[in-house]
Amino acid sequence: MRILRAADYRVMPWKNGGGTTTEISVSPDGAGLDDFDWRVSMARVEGSGPFSSFAGIDRTLSVLEGEGIVLDVSGQPPERLTAARPPFSFPADQPTSAALIAGPITDLNVMTRRGRMLHQVERLVISRPMDIAVNARSTLILCHKGEAVFPAAGPARLGPLDALLIGPEALALRVEAASDTTLFVIRIAAAF
Repeated sequence: MRILRAADYRVMPWKNGGGTTTEISVSPDGAGLDDFDWRVSMARVEGSGPFSSFAGIDRTLSVLEGEGIVLDVSGQPPERLTAARPPFSFPADQPTSAALIAGPITDLNVMTRRGRMLHQVERLVISRPMDIAVNARSTLILCHKGEAVFPAAGPARLGPLDALLIGPEALALRVEAASDTTLFVIRIAAAF
């Protein structure tokens, strides 16, 4: 298990140059935009426009802050995403444009290389202790709001935007939350 602190995340430009992204974690370590197996990041979206295209990548987007965004993915009906809506998955190599609903947003992006890796994103709002299933190759738990404590991990205490990266050795992990804590649980597995 490894604690990832928000203050240590790497900020880098978007692939299309239209803004910046904050990289939470990438595999393999140090991989760039063209050679990652999986990548978890956050981005501040200041204006409407096209999304960067990533050949052979599957992507899931969640709204963390702001009123929301409408995604227009080629071949699909427009999807309205807000902080209250479930994470939305789509192929990152399909032409995609976005329209902000009412001002800037911050989003959470999870991307995996198609045919090599798979991912699932779950948003949990918790206010009492619970067990989180982590039976994947890698599980990343992002504390979005509130505070979460993982007794078996040290204990590990996560504040807003801190994360815990867990390898395949665990089946479940106990979490204790302060009050109305929001977590994003990202499970990543091999596609074969």
